[in-house]
Amino acid sequence: MTFQLAAFLRTTLPLDLSRLGDMDSGRYHSIWLPDHLVSLWPDSIWTEEFTDLASASRSPHRYLDSLAVAAAVAVSTRRTSIATSVVDTVRRHPAMLAQSAITLGHLSGGRFIFGLGSGEKENCGPYGFGFERSVSRFEEALRVVRLLWSSDGPVDFEGAFYHLHHARLDAEPFEGRVPPIWIGANGPRMLELTGRYGDGWWPTGNDGADEYAARLAVVRQAAEKAKRDPLRIVPAKMIVCLLGERDEIREMLRQPLVKAYALQLTAESLRARGFDHPMGDRWRGIQDIEPAKLTRDRLLSFLESVEVDAILASVPHGTPKEVAREVQALHEAGLRVATLLDYSGMAGLKFAAQSPRKVRETEDEVLRLIGGAA
Repeated sequence: MTFQLAAFLRTTLPLDLSRLGDMDSGRYHSIWLPDHLVSLWPDSIWTEEFTDLASASRSPHRYLDSLAVAAAVAVSTRRTSIATSVVDTVRRHPAMLAQSAITLGHLSGGRFIFGLGSGEKENCGPYGFGFERSVSRFEEALRVVRLLWSSDGPVDFEGAFYHLHHARLDAEPFEGRVPPIWIGANGPRMLELTGRYGDGWWPTGNDGADEYAARLAVVRQAAEKAKRDPLRIVPAKMIVCLLGERDEIREMLRQPLVKAYALQLTAESLRARGFDHPMGDRWRGIQDIEPAKLTRDRLLSFLESVEVDAILASVPHGTPKEVAREVQALHEAGLRVATLLDYSGMAGLKFAAQSPRKVRETEDEVLRLIGGAA
């Protein structure tokens, strides 16, 4: 497939659907909706002491249900695909996931992409959801979803996590086509499962072009081993970046919420770039963040230890033209669907106001360099 951009729609309050017309114009491959109960930003620094964003929103955790928002987007658009980015298999039973995906397939006229992942602590731990063996649970949930989608009548299933007895899902998929499953995967086991089960690959993290290509190779090797066509798995990515001139970026990196982005980076990825992670050499990034447990004192100590050069080594940054060249390198490594998430908006209200324009300029430059849908 040719390269295409994707749009990102926040599912936090206040919910803004005003850009759906532009998102549905043909410019974008899909509209990606994050699925959270809790955000990745620690409560202890979401105060006006640390950021003026706290004056605009009392909490960074004002998330709505992504599947409900996806339904609203589905009936408000006509041409662009709608994708969850990504729903975990911990908080919802796979039978309910299977039914929700079929429902959204009908509401969207077959445009729903089912983004699934194994989950993160911040959305599970505070609510009593067990997070042990999350990858094994994820694989079993996938098997249950596929089983319910492919069976004509009642099914039985005995697994380590799920048990079905005379269970059925008789609602047929839209026009006989089940929604494609795109898997959020970074670690070796999840990459292998993507190759075995996925229709698309949706990694998080800060992979550069070489790292992205190496992980994509793992996905494709697993697909070949499972006797699937590896080229039918769509390589995608949400690209976190910092957009601005050099002096602007240095100003951004002085802001606590931007420095706190280092929490989302793994110790392994920083080590590969020549840096130690302030959270220790076993820190797994997004998977280990528990915002409520990161106290003010712990965060202040962490922020003092963060090397801003480690962040710059981990994310595309610079002017739209400079960031577009890094997206081009990822495309040359195999990337086919990408959305840009400009993290400079977390530097404060001034930067947040400028961010949509900078993202648009970067997208335009990406399309100029790579081609694809405009």
